[in-house]
Amino acid sequence: MFLLGGIIFLIIGVLMLCFPDAVYSITESWKSNINSEPSGMYKLSIRIGGIIYLLLGVAGLIINFVL
Repeated sequence: MFLLGGIIFLIIGVLMLCFPDAVYSITESWKSNINSEPSGMYKLSIRIGGIIYLLLGVAGLIINFVL
């Protein structure tokens, strides 16, 4: 179970870290009538969240192989 969760967290983390604009268009753009880009602070928070997801994914993979 940790293997599947680790892989999912790794994929989400990479997407959040590398493509914050795509995450914005999927999750937040529908809430606004104005076609605008995400703010710098939003991109920073998404990238920090992506790093956290990557760390959780790596931890899940390590736990899977150690236990």
